[in-house]
Amino acid sequence: MEHLIGSSEKETYCDKRYCKINMRISQQKPIENRECIPQQEKVHENPQQEIELEDINGIFTCEICIEPISANDKFRNKDLCSHHFCQDCIAKYIEAKVQDNNTAKIECPGVHCDQFLDLFTCKLMIPSNLFSKWCDVLCEDYVLGFERSYCPNRNCMALVVNEGEINYGTLKKARCPNCKQWFCFQCKVAWHAGYRCEESGNLRDWNDIAFGKLVERMHGARRPACGSCVERKEDARQVFVMSVEEI
Repeated sequence: MEHLIGSSEKETYCDKRYCKINMRISQQKPIENRECIPQQEKVHENPQQEIELEDINGIFTCEICIEPISANDKFRNKDLCSHHFCQDCIAKYIEAKVQDNNTAKIECPGVHCDQFLDLFTCKLMIPSNLFSKWCDVLCEDYVLGFERSYCPNRNCMALVVNEGEINYGTLKKARCPNCKQWFCFQCKVAWHAGYRCEESGNLRDWNDIAFGKLVERMHGARRPACGSCVERKEDARQVFVMSVEEI
């Protein structure tokens, strides 16, 4: 004998069944909240993870020449960034930056990328003369940030860089690291012991040089007005020099 369900019983039965179904759905992740990003559009925080996924496909599209390239021809910027460039385009890009603009720090050609190209990673894909030129530009860019002078010794002429922050702008007596000779960093001539820079051009013979070395060894100085040599004794704060007329 069939049992007839009334309207009130139907509503109770439907409510219970709906609650069970709703409970099952709630235990699963909602469809609208699931991640629906295609595999190729996912952004990996670690460039190495993206490189490993890309190597499975084997074919890439260069962002410069828009040509398909194989995984073996893909440029890898030492895992600093993971843009899709072929080695040939990167080599031409470096050549244009170095030869035409003398650019030392070459930025990645990727859009909105703030990374720089790694020098030694690019070494194998560019000619040796271009690599040497790039190294020279980098060294020159580094040296320009410091006070520099060339050794006045004609047989040396080495570049001497003042990397010290304490004596910056005031360094005078310097020693060439190549020929080991002392010279004046300011007037760029051989060291003029006991004489000022403006007097260094008046040195005539070895007597002047020997006298200047003696003054320097005795911690003496020359008066700007008359050029007389004075020696400071102990803790004297003032030095008085009498001229011939005053004697």
